[in-house]
Order: sequence, then structure tokens, then C-alpha cells
Amino acid sequence: MMQSITLNVQGMSCNHCVNSIEGAVKELGGYAKVNLADSTVTVEYDESKLAIETIKQTIEDQGYSVI
Repeated sequence: MMQSITLNVQGMSCNHCVNSIEGAVKELGGYAKVNLADSTVTVEYDESKLAIETIKQTIEDQGYSVI
């Protein structure tokens, strides 16, 4: 079952940030769409295969803060 969640993420400022986060979430098997203007990341993921805490940790491991 696919779920969608929008996270508030601080520290994103450029296309490198977008690529870093979207790429890291894709490696987990999810799909992320970064909105720099709103400081949000919308993630679509299969909750039977991927926990939201794992997604948050992966984004934080890239150097950003999930609020």
C-alpha cells in the first residue's frame, strides 16, 4: 500500500540539495519530491517495505533537519 507524507525539512537551498535527498530516498525504494520554496519533501513509499522513520533518518544522514 503506497503512502504519501510531506515532511518539513530545513537546510535545503539548491539543486544539489534536491538531488541529494531525492536520490537517497530513491535508493530506499521510495519517491521524493523536494519543494525548496516551501522547505518540504513529499515522499511516496510502500509502508509494508519502508518505515517513515527510516526515510527521516536517511534525509538527516544527508545533512538536513527533518522538523
